[in-house]
Amino acid sequence: MNTEAINLRYTSLSESSCCLSCGGAVDHAKANIDEVCVDLGCGRGLDVIRMAEAVGDNGFVYGVDISEGMINKAKQNLLKFEVKNAEIIQSELEAIALDDQSVDLLISNCTINHAADKQKVWNEIYRILKKGGRFVVSDIYATQEIAPEYKNDPDAVAECWAGAVTKGEYLVMLFNAGFKDVSILEESAPYEKGSAEVCSFTISATRKSCCS
Repeated sequence: MNTEAINLRYTSLSESSCCLSCGGAVDHAKANIDEVCVDLGCGRGLDVIRMAEAVGDNGFVYGVDISEGMINKAKQNLLKFEVKNAEIIQSELEAIALDDQSVDLLISNCTINHAADKQKVWNEIYRILKKGGRFVVSDIYATQEIAPEYKNDPDAVAECWAGAVTKGEYLVMLFNAGFKDVSILEESAPYEKGSAEVCSFTISATRKSCCS
């Protein structure tokens, strides 16, 4: 991932009113009372606030992002809305700063496609989920492999399509991480994004116990 390009883009958008998400993972996730939840790529922290309300005083929500601008804005929003059961963490996606098997629910909206090593991200998601924990992730995939010249192009990276992989590649990474039964909750028709054709989808799976 071109971290500098992403940081600049999302820092500049942190004070914007535009919508940054390609999906509504939080609406499908349905956080439960007392759960520990994570929003990976939390942006301004609005979904963190929604989940913090859903899990109640004995639950907790972590917002994880890499953009300094978004981190600062999310922290301001927690203070503004007096949210006590949440914390915003600045962390790389490939090395999430949370303990093993500490999370009941993870959501993410259009974030993982930015990662240079998506397999590491999915390995991390599997690592931090408890046995029986689940994820709901909205993201994009490319209908054909992205041309090599775009993969490190700062503008293409910042436009959220340069890092997209095909659907087959995406699902194989989940399987390799340990998620064997992945459900596709929503999936769009193909559409143009930059110089690519992509689809949006929302997927979910549970970390099984070793005996299930």
